[in-house]
Amino acid sequence: MEEEQKEKSFLREIGETVVFVICVVGLAFLIHRFLGQQVAVDGSSMLNTLQDGEHLVIEKVSYYKHDPERFDIIVFSPFEDEKDLYYVKRVIGLPGETVQIIDSDIYINGTKIEENFGREKIKDPGLAKDPITLGDGEFFVLGDNRNNSEDSRFEAVGKVKEDSIMGKACLRIWPLNRFGGVK
Repeated sequence: MEEEQKEKSFLREIGETVVFVICVVGLAFLIHRFLGQQVAVDGSSMLNTLQDGEHLVIEKVSYYKHDPERFDIIVFSPFEDEKDLYYVKRVIGLPGETVQIIDSDIYINGTKIEENFGREKIKDPGLAKDPITLGDGEFFVLGDNRNNSEDSRFEAVGKVKEDSIMGKACLRIWPLNRFGGVK
């Protein structure tokens, strides 16, 4: 009798452990899918704000409530067929706006914007030498290292669609000596 109770107790423990592991894995999936995730910066397009090899946490919740805002640093997947590839860039133009780069200055709806994120003067305005009008759910993004960034100025990236945005970079977690918020 005692042997039978031990076996039932053991099987109950195994069952509880399996349920616990399934719950933890499910919770981790939900957090990663809907709340936030960790990404690594690959390249120099966001210098001096972000360095190659830094690790960031992106949060996804705020964009359920509102659209990305000008100067947010976003992470997005530029190519539908390459979901594992993502870019980290700064939002410059918002839906419905017209963006143009003239003599290294950025104009939104014909008005020069004041910003100090760009590392240097823009040498190649790319597609933005002519006015680019953004439709609903479209954003114009630039890297802070303007002369070393593949961004909305170039056809390979172009206008960033809202549904390709993974989230907003909010926290630098590595290296530890640069730990803190991202702006």
